[in-house]
Amino acid sequence: MRPLRLALLALVAALLAQPARAADELRLALQATGTTVWEMAVVSAYGLDKEAGLDLKVTELASPEAGKIALIGASADIIVSDWLWVARERAGGHGLTFYPASTGIGAVMTKDPAIKSVKDLAGKKLGVAGGPLDKSWLFLKAYALQQGVDLEKAATIVYGAPPLLAEKAAQGELDAVLEFWNFALDLEARGFRRAIEMSAVEKALGAAGDPVVTGYVFDEKFASAHGPALARFFAMMKKAKTLIATNDEAWANAAARAPAKDKATLDLYRQRYVEAAPKGPLAEQEANAAKLFTVLAATGGEALVGPAKTLPPGTFYRAAP
Repeated sequence: MRPLRLALLALVAALLAQPARAADELRLALQATGTTVWEMAVVSAYGLDKEAGLDLKVTELASPEAGKIALIGASADIIVSDWLWVARERAGGHGLTFYPASTGIGAVMTKDPAIKSVKDLAGKKLGVAGGPLDKSWLFLKAYALQQGVDLEKAATIVYGAPPLLAEKAAQGELDAVLEFWNFALDLEARGFRRAIEMSAVEKALGAAGDPVVTGYVFDEKFASAHGPALARFFAMMKKAKTLIATNDEAWANAAARAPAKDKATLDLYRQRYVEAAPKGPLAEQEANAAKLFTVLAATGGEALVGPAKTLPPGTFYRAAP
């Protein structure tokens, strides 16, 4: 028995002497004002990246469009965007795929009491955060077309980064602005009114419940080569979300990256953030997206969704067994 014990001890000593496995590197390109940077603040504060064996290289960008360019140009591995853009890209031959992160969606904000519906936007100057292919804008256009209004012809559209458009609206340069949910909350605190709730628009287009809106987007070839690292990344982000929801210290780290500073608005941010956690299984979320995509395709055709008539297979990521 003694030689066997010695051999086992020698094996254990050799294993302990081996250098630690290098952490898997993931390059993230994130909108500097998005809620994912809140989560990154918590990841950093609690060492969740090291715990997950990940080496995160995070680049913060001014707009969602910049992130899309970074991903398509292969200077980033993961961005946060919407499944609708991923579906358009897949229909165009780009092998992108999507993993759900949030159901949070914004609103059309205004101080003009005459603006109460999409028909009231005719002849107005409307700011659109996120660019011409942003999911909220495509939803709003489809919803307006159902009511006989072509917003691109009836209104003056101004695209821009969310914080820039929020300031332009506050300065009276825009009649209304379609903003992301966190900027919509900030404008609400500054006296703006929610004229059109995009969650109501989603339901009017056929969504059941609160459909997932944004998520982590990456190339399927990258996913095939880095499946285990992606799985750890998703688990890490879920842990960060849970900490923000349940731990006041973690929320303080996240809130430091929020645009609002007064407690009442920050409390509302946290509440809406927690409410936006995706619910239901992935298959249910994908079915909801497929229904919305079909409605968009029928309403606006290729101009809204690209050449596909139905949600392209593979739009929602499923890890290999």
